[in-house]
Amino acid sequence: MASSLSRTMQTRKTVIETNGGVVASQHRLAAEAGAEVLRAGGDAVDAAVATSFVVGVLEPWMSGPAGGGAMMLWRAGAEKAVAVNHGMRSPKGLRIDDFPLSGRGVAGDLFPWEHVTGDVNVQGAKAIAVPGVVDGLGQVHAEYGRMPWADLLAPAIAHARQGMLVDWYAALVIASSTRALAEDADAAALFLEDGQWPTISGWTALAEKRLDQSRMADSLAILAEDGARALYDGDLGAAMARDVQDKGGYLSHDDLRSYRAQMQTPLSMTYRDARFHLVDGLTAGPTFAHAMGDLESRDLATKPEAFAAYAEALNGAYAARLGRMGDTGESPDAPGCTTHFSVVDRDGNMACQTQTLLSIFGSRVVSPSTGFLMNNGIMWFDPVQGRPNSLGPGKRCLMNVCPMIGQQGERRFAFGASGGRKIVSAMVQMSSFVTDFGMDIEAAFHHPRIDVSGGPQVVADEAHEADVLERLREGHTVATAPRTVFPFAFACPAGVMRAGNINTGCTEIMSPWGDAATED
Repeated sequence: MASSLSRTMQTRKTVIETNGGVVASQHRLAAEAGAEVLRAGGDAVDAAVATSFVVGVLEPWMSGPAGGGAMMLWRAGAEKAVAVNHGMRSPKGLRIDDFPLSGRGVAGDLFPWEHVTGDVNVQGAKAIAVPGVVDGLGQVHAEYGRMPWADLLAPAIAHARQGMLVDWYAALVIASSTRALAEDADAAALFLEDGQWPTISGWTALAEKRLDQSRMADSLAILAEDGARALYDGDLGAAMARDVQDKGGYLSHDDLRSYRAQMQTPLSMTYRDARFHLVDGLTAGPTFAHAMGDLESRDLATKPEAFAAYAEALNGAYAARLGRMGDTGESPDAPGCTTHFSVVDRDGNMACQTQTLLSIFGSRVVSPSTGFLMNNGIMWFDPVQGRPNSLGPGKRCLMNVCPMIGQQGERRFAFGASGGRKIVSAMVQMSSFVTDFGMDIEAAFHHPRIDVSGGPQVVADEAHEADVLERLREGHTVATAPRTVFPFAFACPAGVMRAGNINTGCTEIMSPWGDAATED
């Protein structure tokens, strides 16, 4: 397919070395909010709380208080890794009969599931799962935070009061989902003009338009005053559940009251002379471990052989993931569109969080009482019954998130990414870039990658050298794609690294909003 994009343009991001803390986020202002917390003496966990809530305001189609995900922590003083799973659950009142198969084959490329009549597992109130991110943040703050909870939510409240600026990139994202957003009156009122046209600031650089996020600001203020559990136990949670049920969904206040994020012992593994810590259970952590275990025995002597090895290892890992993983009820640790941020403070503590609504704009449903855009976590389930990840009531979702802490020698790094099924593919390659090829964070983030995520072909960055592409074509069907601003053919990583006492951070080079902010 011919492309109209420039062949000579080069895009790079500057990586700054500092003794102070660093926050790398898909939105610059969220990174700045986290860095400001570090300047005030906060821990990496404090910065993570502030960053999480701000990015939920300023990148609302990716994540927010009505989403879920997972976090990896590194506690420098104790030399200890901690995993936090705040993934979503299906509501207890979900009815399987409401999701009949249409017989039209596979629904799309985000997951290889059979198509459900009316796409009710993808869009609308029935697609909404029990959110978990706020409870997860509340738990880690109670355990490790230094600063008052309310102070950490103040930046997000301020941004919501002002309203997210609709620049060209925001307008592009909103335009991509205009028809779907128009189907929910409250989503249309928040994101669209006259309920049907994409919001755009204008054609001049000085034109400015902002979303009205005042209702969201009010809800965040309640969370700031009453704590994280207000979304689950209090009137705020009751109102959100009522909104969802009024729109035909299942989410109940009892679902919210019974929800608890899990602070867990991480899945830790050795890879050659490196060590990795991941979130176990229904995440991409076990898939990462599977791929790296396979990769360890393969020849990575040259770049062409390395990328061929990545493709083989990832193909095997994804086949196991899609065929065997799910919440069967037998064990709590049975083996989209998202956002990620990573934090390292000046003491070496790290926080690495991936949070998501799942699809872009989640269920495309807004809770009018709270102002929160709701997730579509039900899409994570296989709608065909009799499989490990089959749709059912009261089950944990099988997430693609893969926040990771790695260590090799004096270097420690906290990486993660957004991008649905593309996430684990990126994390495996970037971890190998660092540990097998000695790349620093700048080199790892700028190097071209491939995507192997369970589909029939390998997608390769067209910037790869010819010998890499030639080697990949020996055993695979290969499609090449450019690394662009929108849409993304590859995952969008964000990460930090610490070598001795020097901290660095970087984000996906093509992300127009992503940046690393420093404490200094």
